[in-house]
Amino acid sequence: MFSEFTVNVLEALALFFILIVGIGAAAVLALFIIDRSQGRDAVRRNFPVIGRFRHLFTGLGEFFRQYFFAMDREEMPFNRAQSDWVDRAAEGKGNTVAFGSTRSLGVPGTPIFVNAAFPPLDEQAAKTAALVIGPGARKPYFAPSFYNISGMSFGALSKPAVEALSRGAKDAGIWMNTGEGGLSPWHLEGGCDIVFQIGTAKYGVRDAEGRLSDNKLKEVADHPQVKMMEIKLAQGAKPGKGGILPGAKVTAEIAQVRGIPAGQASISPNRHVEVDDWGDLLDLISHVREVTGLPVGIKTVMGEEGAFSDFFALINKRGAECAPDFITIDGGEGGTGAAPMPLIDLVGVSIREALPHVATLRDRAGLKDRIRLIASGKLVGPGDVAWALAAGADFVTSARGFMFSLGCIQALKCNRNTCPTGITTHDPHLQKGLVVAEKWKRVSNFATGMIKEVETIAHSVGVTEPRQMRPHHVRIVQPDGTSVRMDRLLAFYKGPTPS
Repeated sequence: MFSEFTVNVLEALALFFILIVGIGAAAVLALFIIDRSQGRDAVRRNFPVIGRFRHLFTGLGEFFRQYFFAMDREEMPFNRAQSDWVDRAAEGKGNTVAFGSTRSLGVPGTPIFVNAAFPPLDEQAAKTAALVIGPGARKPYFAPSFYNISGMSFGALSKPAVEALSRGAKDAGIWMNTGEGGLSPWHLEGGCDIVFQIGTAKYGVRDAEGRLSDNKLKEVADHPQVKMMEIKLAQGAKPGKGGILPGAKVTAEIAQVRGIPAGQASISPNRHVEVDDWGDLLDLISHVREVTGLPVGIKTVMGEEGAFSDFFALINKRGAECAPDFITIDGGEGGTGAAPMPLIDLVGVSIREALPHVATLRDRAGLKDRIRLIASGKLVGPGDVAWALAAGADFVTSARGFMFSLGCIQALKCNRNTCPTGITTHDPHLQKGLVVAEKWKRVSNFATGMIKEVETIAHSVGVTEPRQMRPHHVRIVQPDGTSVRMDRLLAFYKGPTPS
């Protein structure tokens, strides 16, 4: 009935099947013995082999939720509606939508912008004007954009990511903050304006003992693209903790830029060792400004509310010339490549509370025109940025918004050197996915799209420049569903209430 050849083939297939089943059975038996004998995992010990599926499904859970189960505005730390808006802006596509908003406008804390009865005509639409920072410095900076790239270091980010951000920033006319990892060639490659961040470890401007080096400060400041210096005191995601770069991400190139050994974890001190109080900080600011000739500011997170009152009082006592040229306020919801969970979850006041508070204290101290305020911390949508400008910010910076523009999929692997999009990894194979020639255009499109839509909101509320928005242009939804003007919610707000 069957030919000899057919019989031979069937016999071979049967033997192959038996072999596969045998290997599978042996593997299951081996896993059974391993699981039953180990003592670390109770589920695997009580339910050998089957218990392993629990870990598999737990690991896959965050990805299934992201793609199949989470609603458009449910996911954390950023939801699909937010990332989709960035993606459309980065592609240069129209960001108009149809039918109606999918956002629940009854959620307490939601900002509602107050449209003007008779807004300016289209030819009078809101346009962004350049704003000077550090008028008393030898080389003041005339910043062209209110929306810029926040601090992300070379090390936390890959070489192609830094390069794409630099080129995109140049094209959009915005600045790029280096983060605390020093100034690399890839920051300079695109030709954009640079804000050099001095972290607690002084990477890039440190001597052999890790102290601040005036010679290296001068070398950095001599680059014409470097426009300002930012002394980092604290970061929103980890106040009281220095930067953390795992040893696997400290390549020879990164080690050279930072001035540290390759392959060893890069752990920054929790604060600047030479700064014990506000007076020491003002001394450091003045020193860096004198050495570099550039505007100098600080980055910090609001904690105890009286601290800023003391700081501004000391500035007025010494004289406004000693003041920082800007203060970057980072919110407790800020992001990071690596930080302890208790600090990410529980430490640091939200930008929604901190920004209006610090802005009010600054203005009361008579320092509004002397100290520029920069807001940072999960501000990736036009409404977020417009709210910050209305609440008192002169500028807004974003890190994760620009990561989304590069193609970030929120895989939550920034600290593992396994980023699937090539943004936060130094694995050459994974970096190939980030094509600089394509991604820098997305960075530029995102920035220009953001600026345009914030200008649209400003036009709607009746002002001709986005920074002219004030707290009375925003209403905040309350628990009962009604809204109240933001200026009337600020218990510490003192001054005439606009009618």
